[in-house]
Amino acid sequence: MDTAKFWTDAEHHLIRYGGTFVPRIIERASGSHVYDERGRAILDFTSGQMSSVLGHSHPDVVATVSSAVATLDHLYSGMLSEPVVELSVELAATLPDSLTKVLLLTTGAESNEAAIKMAKLFTGKYEIVSFDRSWHGMTSGAASATFSAGRRGYGPPMPGNLTLPTPNAYRSPFRHSDGSHDWRTELEYGFSIVDAQSAGSLAACLVEPILSSGGIIDPPPGYLARLKELCVERGILLILDEAQTGIGRTGTMYAFQRDGVVPDLLTLSKTLGAGLPVAAVVTSDEIESVCHDRGFLFFTTHVSDPLAASVASTVLTVVQRDGLVDRAEQLGRHLATRLAALRDEHDQVGDVRGRGLLQGIELVADKVSKAPADDLGAKVTAECLERGLHMNIVQLPGMGGIFRIAPPLTITDADLDAGVDILADSLAACL
Repeated sequence: MDTAKFWTDAEHHLIRYGGTFVPRIIERASGSHVYDERGRAILDFTSGQMSSVLGHSHPDVVATVSSAVATLDHLYSGMLSEPVVELSVELAATLPDSLTKVLLLTTGAESNEAAIKMAKLFTGKYEIVSFDRSWHGMTSGAASATFSAGRRGYGPPMPGNLTLPTPNAYRSPFRHSDGSHDWRTELEYGFSIVDAQSAGSLAACLVEPILSSGGIIDPPPGYLARLKELCVERGILLILDEAQTGIGRTGTMYAFQRDGVVPDLLTLSKTLGAGLPVAAVVTSDEIESVCHDRGFLFFTTHVSDPLAASVASTVLTVVQRDGLVDRAEQLGRHLATRLAALRDEHDQVGDVRGRGLLQGIELVADKVSKAPADDLGAKVTAECLERGLHMNIVQLPGMGGIFRIAPPLTITDADLDAGVDILADSLAACL
């Protein structure tokens, strides 16, 4: 391969869509590794785009895709196939009894778009509440409910998008007298601001059970339950976006299970397709029926595609067959212990947070000031890549650099430790 020509062609012909490209040409991927043009193995601590819960090129997924492409991959959107109906049954079986109706789509933004439209149609209202560090997608409605990035320069967002303060225990100004995070006061204050902003047309609250692009913010136990109560008091539907937290990632099948909360609408994507474009909206009979009667329309080119359904069914089968939910919980406890050791060792590791195999560490100038350490984050990222580990760091205004750690649920114990070893060595080398 002529690498110089590759990068020249990329520069001349590709639209840049955010940040810079990783300076490696990736030729193949297998398991927990990707391999560059020189055959160098790079341990993938992001599961692709936080999606490949079964690793890369999982044999069951390869077999399913090969069979589906050869027999039944895509249909007219008004046609149904056996894989789509089978998936709806299988998916509903993993969820609380009220969540029975499934809409099969392709991307997370698309699933959030559909859920927002259903909430508006069902309630007859239009205001959407989300966290001020949220990320829900790049299409119009989803982007309007995204506050962590990408809001400037595109004209007015959809009207009626309101914010709640992100419950960031590490940086929140809401504190008890002993210095601990006063999340109840923060949440209720947030809703008082929502009430003040509202034009009387609150339709839904759309949140991630763990904010990923927002910096691996894990709301404390009890938070989602109180959030649901505040929504019920106002007649607001609760939409949970489990694009990154669903299908075992956090050590439970769905992150909301920890809090015993049942959403009115659930959106899934990334992990449901294990790296392939699969997404879904799941809701109740009541909401689906009302929306249908009122003319709900989401007739897209790839709605109810049999290939997507076949892949998602395979992912559910493998996760359940191989006990990957429990494995994510076990590996997550080990990962948390190792990351906590880094926090205790280095003044520049300010915080460790997350659940299961979705965790993060926040780099700061020092633990006292908590000042962002953007330069250090960039140096550690580059050093990790040089040593054979791909890391992703989130840089948000007013926060330190937060490494997102989300390896496949199939990662071996040895590879997980090897990745943390590289991170530790890279951090030490950059200090």
